[in-house]
Amino acid sequence: MAVNGKVIITCAVTGAIHTPSMSPYLPITPEEIADAAIGAAEAGAAIVHLHARNPADGRPDQSPEAFRPFLQVIKQRSDCVVNITTGGAPTMAIEERVRPAATFKPEVASLNMGSMNFGLYPMLARQKESKYDWEQPYLEGSRERIFKNTFADIEYILATCAENGTRFEIECYDIGHLYTLSHFAERGLVKPPFFVQSVFGILGGIGPHPEDVAHMKRTADRLFGADYRWSVLGAGRNQMAIAAMAAAMGGNVRVGLEDSLWIGKGQLAKTNAEQVAKARQIIEGLGFEVATPDEARAILSLKGGDKVDF
Repeated sequence: MAVNGKVIITCAVTGAIHTPSMSPYLPITPEEIADAAIGAAEAGAAIVHLHARNPADGRPDQSPEAFRPFLQVIKQRSDCVVNITTGGAPTMAIEERVRPAATFKPEVASLNMGSMNFGLYPMLARQKESKYDWEQPYLEGSRERIFKNTFADIEYILATCAENGTRFEIECYDIGHLYTLSHFAERGLVKPPFFVQSVFGILGGIGPHPEDVAHMKRTADRLFGADYRWSVLGAGRNQMAIAAMAAAMGGNVRVGLEDSLWIGKGQLAKTNAEQVAKARQIIEGLGFEVATPDEARAILSLKGGDKVDF
């Protein structure tokens, strides 16, 4: 899977899972998000996966106006591939979630392959106090909330971005999501090479056991053969263990404070770049090389950073 021995590191710098009270290092403002993305790229991330937040209280914000300030800064200061989320947050409607990708026409956008339970509420046991009044209801609400990504939702995102040349980080949280991708591929609505991001350790999705990782790859191999590029992310404490497993199997890796706030047991990561550097150390220790942004563009058949609208 590692094309010519090159491994793509994606860094998801802030996301919509963690709340500001969980870590003082979580990027919130446009300036913090831009600096985090550029730092991650300088450490070796070829791709930065981006969400936006309200700078006043850190809640997820999927308005194009929230993305614009840091997108422009990142483009001016880095050649990294920019990946804009269409996942947003589970509380958002699909029309809201797709707007930044539709507006800015990035090289890559994320695309979730199925509705699921997305359990964040266990984090409440570790978060005794909250800075902002939205945080605890947001986490507690995941006990009964479904993260909605229906067939119609997926089609809506694909149709909205169809003329933009945007390719997708296809997020698969369980085996059935691979079969959903196969369905859309058979219909010709998404084209190879598929950038399959396998997600392990989210409550409601597939677990982080080595057999889960192997099963996900075996299934993708059988369904897509040479038509896909495999990447993984491990949630929370599973982050580096999953990265090491996948890298050893020739896969690509994703790290970042969206997926885990930690750099070691009981130790908060102070920057996204710390996690990228640790993933890079694992990859290079296995005898692989970290892909540059242009190498990632070639591996994933991307349109190029000069063809975006930001």
